[in-house]
Amino acid sequence: MNTVSDNPIVPFKPLLEVLTEEVSASRLGLWASCRLKFYFRYVAQIEKSATPALYVGKTVHSVLQAWNLARWKGRVMDVDTLKEIFTQRWDEDQLGQDIAWNGEEQKERGTAWGLLEHYLKETPISQDEKPMAVEVRLEADLGEHGLPKLIGIVDLVRPKGVIVDFKTSAQTPNAERVAHQTEIQITSYGLLYRDGTGQSESGFELHHLVKVKVPKLVVTPLPPITNNQQTRLFHQIESYVQGVEREDFVPSPGIQCLSCQFINECRAWH
Repeated sequence: MNTVSDNPIVPFKPLLEVLTEEVSASRLGLWASCRLKFYFRYVAQIEKSATPALYVGKTVHSVLQAWNLARWKGRVMDVDTLKEIFTQRWDEDQLGQDIAWNGEEQKERGTAWGLLEHYLKETPISQDEKPMAVEVRLEADLGEHGLPKLIGIVDLVRPKGVIVDFKTSAQTPNAERVAHQTEIQITSYGLLYRDGTGQSESGFELHHLVKVKVPKLVVTPLPPITNNQQTRLFHQIESYVQGVEREDFVPSPGIQCLSCQFINECRAWH
């Protein structure tokens, strides 16, 4: 029989310590965007229901994941089967959520399926192309650089090491701006891929499904990450760790506040 002395209690780690032991592209991106929003989400852990736009993106991503997994297993998934999966996930994923549809759920549902249907017609990925990896969780120990562990989940890796990320957008993306806005994410994924495979990625593809009246697919190819991008990321991680440790949670008012779910909490901040 085990006794208390046989199972000593492991001391609880303070939350800020946990947040600096490992870091992801999403955490870094939010930190760079607004440190107070980072605090509300990761420190205060204030839960917010998904907005209609976020829910559309989540469902589209989930169905594309199913499509990629089917190809990885060597199965062909036709449009009818994919629509069945879409219908099931649209309903099931709402359980326990309070999404403010404001009478627009059917419209948003039609938008989501329209994006998926258009993607299947226009995708540069052939039905018989077998992925190298789908929704794979990767991590890289950056301890030799004095930095925490880097973690991330990659949507898709195509043959020859092309890393793909799926995004939904309300506007047609500008290639130059996209490269800048996604640099933290792309550089993180490149480092994770290299650490996990021992090889360099051959490049990236950002697949934007654009929610306009007539859906569009915009594929933005990006080259492998550079040494300069890696150095920039390391400095960003270093800044993140130092900022979290000194609890530097300050707001960054700007145009991004228009769609922020924490606007009321931010206005009450002092």
